[in-house]
Amino acid sequence: MNSLIDLGIKAKSASKALVTASSEVKNTALKAIAKALCEHSAEIIRANALDLETAKANGMSPSMLDRLTLNEDRIKGMADGVSALCELLDPVGIVLNETVRPNGIKIKKISVPMGVIGIIYEARPNVTSDAAAIALKAGSAVILRGGKEAINSNMKTAEIMRNAISKAGLPKDLIQLVTDTSRRSATDLMTLNGYVDVLIPRGGAGLIRAAVENSTVPVIETGTGNCHAFVDESADLDMAREIVFNGKVQRPSVCNALESLLVHKNIAQKALPVICEKLKNAGVEIKGCQKVCDILPYAVPATEEDYAKEFLGYTISVRVVDDVYAAVEHIDKYSTHHSEVIITENSDNANYFVSAVDSAAVYVNASTRFTDGGEFGLGAEIGISTQKLHARGPMGLSEITSYKYIINGNGQIR
Repeated sequence: MNSLIDLGIKAKSASKALVTASSEVKNTALKAIAKALCEHSAEIIRANALDLETAKANGMSPSMLDRLTLNEDRIKGMADGVSALCELLDPVGIVLNETVRPNGIKIKKISVPMGVIGIIYEARPNVTSDAAAIALKAGSAVILRGGKEAINSNMKTAEIMRNAISKAGLPKDLIQLVTDTSRRSATDLMTLNGYVDVLIPRGGAGLIRAAVENSTVPVIETGTGNCHAFVDESADLDMAREIVFNGKVQRPSVCNALESLLVHKNIAQKALPVICEKLKNAGVEIKGCQKVCDILPYAVPATEEDYAKEFLGYTISVRVVDDVYAAVEHIDKYSTHHSEVIITENSDNANYFVSAVDSAAVYVNASTRFTDGGEFGLGAEIGISTQKLHARGPMGLSEITSYKYIINGNGQIR
């Protein structure tokens, strides 16, 4: 805990340098990070190779290995994500509201930095650069606590970024990495009151539940993604096949990947083979209800747990439902409130679905894979919030700022 307090003290002190920093200063630091990531990509790849070697020896699944892997293209993508932040409006100092009271007092509400943001995440080393860069642009210091699976990648990436912002004139302690990957360090970060202003957990259900239940620091709850597609009776089946395939297979290890398929009973006999044959050929295991198993000889029976599960791999749960109302009822029961889609040509059913489904992102005839800050035009994101307070959906720059009121008078008293 003492070492974390030291990180907290340094981060808190460093964050003061950003309170009054101009957009130009922050953008200069971001450009320095992007350049350094590309220049030192070989070092990052060597560090990542150590993590991959350990992960393979420990039997990590192929989809999780994919999340862990860094190569030249992915590091360039990390750098491009950092650079793209320079083109976005600075979220700090924006006048959100301005009023004049009858007594002449002028009240202005403006956006301000959070201060110090703590982020706990798992085996995705790209989060290290994404989170640090977004926090910097939003005027906050960051304390990063990644998973043990990516510790070498994270340490090298953090080192490169710290050196880059230092050369650009900002305190390197704006970016802190917790190198202790024990469970205790995560718990200690959750209780680092006075040093961490907000905590954002990014990872599986266990991590997020632990943060919500144990943190004494305010938490923005990011969600696991048990995302659903409902193929309505009027759906274009070719469209449905492509949307479901993209949602499940394009990158199955991420939170906006599709995990559950619901099909209207009146088209199940025709639709299921059209949609699921392509999934099967891509190596996806189909876990279905009895009706699904009767139609698809390669389907295996699904359990209640399967319908509630975020697989993060080549498995999908499938159920035949009576209508759009039954589909919504199923989603209400099993969803993690991340992203859901209806595939339909019926506008009444589409309108009901988007109104009734209580998730952060609800789609009509488009893949759930679009739930992403960049795809939403928000630039890089720090996570997908599935809660309703403060932020919901992709959390871009404005979602990780706070606000304060500035009041000007000329002697008024109450």
